Amino acid sequence: MGVAATPSRPASGSGRTGPGRAYWLRVARETADDLTTDAVTRDQAGKPPFDEVSRLREAGLLTLLVPAESGGGGADWATAYTVVREIAAADGAIGQLLGCHYFLSWSAGFFAGPSLAARVEQRSAAEQWCWGGGLARQEPRLTLAGTGRGRVLDGRQSYTTGVLVADRLIVRAVRTDTGEPLAVVVDPTRHGVGIHDDADPFGQRLAAGGSVEFDSVRVAADDVLGSLSADEDVLSPLSALVSPVGRLLSVQLRLGMAEGVLAEARDYRRTGHAPWHPDRPAGPPQDPQVLTAFGELTVLTRSASALTDQAREAVHHGLARGEDLTYDEYAEISVLVAVAEAAASRAVQESTARAFDIVGARSASSRLGFDRFWRNARTHTLYEPVAHRLRDVGDYFLNGAHPPFVLPA
Repeated sequence: MGVAATPSRPASGSGRTGPGRAYWLRVARETADDLTTDAVTRDQAGKPPFDEVSRLREAGLLTLLVPAESGGGGADWATAYTVVREIAAADGAIGQLLGCHYFLSWSAGFFAGPSLAARVEQRSAAEQWCWGGGLARQEPRLTLAGTGRGRVLDGRQSYTTGVLVADRLIVRAVRTDTGEPLAVVVDPTRHGVGIHDDADPFGQRLAAGGSVEFDSVRVAADDVLGSLSADEDVLSPLSALVSPVGRLLSVQLRLGMAEGVLAEARDYRRTGHAPWHPDRPAGPPQDPQVLTAFGELTVLTRSASALTDQAREAVHHGLARGEDLTYDEYAEISVLVAVAEAAASRAVQESTARAFDIVGARSASSRLGFDRFWRNARTHTLYEPVAHRLRDVGDYFLNGAHPPFVLPA
């Protein structure tokens, strides 16, 4: 197989453009406000997020990244990252669901050839598909046997996001004859597909994770998008950028959750819900420990945000370089994203844990739901451990080693 396909967009003479970044950020804020109103109730209920997906669909956010000429929002990745961060601040699980949808739906067009990418993209926009599944390496592997119209998909795997509510799944399967990993699109209603709500996580309950069983599921030629091989004779530097593009969504998710818990803790303290002290006059919170904690967590979060901005700019320039991108440039971009991942991971874990002390004993009340921030953050960072990224950063700066091509879970 030749070099993996590069990102392609259907040609169009329509000249249509999307409504613009300001519009989408306003829509994201309005949607986030809507999700905030019942976030605690929905988290405690833990039901598959069909209603939440409907809210995203009605707001037009599912088709945000699809070009306007294909019926989508025409937004860029910078806008998508900000939207995910905004949604995650209100509801971390739905932020993860939306971020995964963006990555998987975009990947469908990234790995496929131009004509197939156009067909998938246009139909996804027209029917407003929600995408779920994942392309990360797992064991045991899904297998794809046969050739052409006779291909069948077999196996069972667990996925953290989207499978319970997806209109389309995208999964990693290995050819039984060559061992080559491929990206495969599957209609979850197809005969032989069994979806199981068996994840039962303590956090990110509304991310719609679960397991999927594929029992001799027929796979059409157009369902096989392209190769996921990490071999340099297959994977071009531009195609390798799919990894940092996806991992940067995880960074935005972590920052959104960190900013969300700090905003909620701040609002709680400002409204006078802090423990009453007879010798302390009413007014803005002046507890030195609370002020210090807010200061420390603000520094952590804003530092992570600044590193994330650097990584985002690097990803943008890398995509703009196109086929001229080199492996050395790709490695630098990947390391910058890894640095942002590490900083955001520390910021969200510190913020969600120490918010309990800022709010005080009342944060133990399940009615307030402060625990959802910690549970969501801890669950996500377990699935995406930062230790691997720190190792990659160290190996790069000490030895000049290129980070491995790793797709997000």
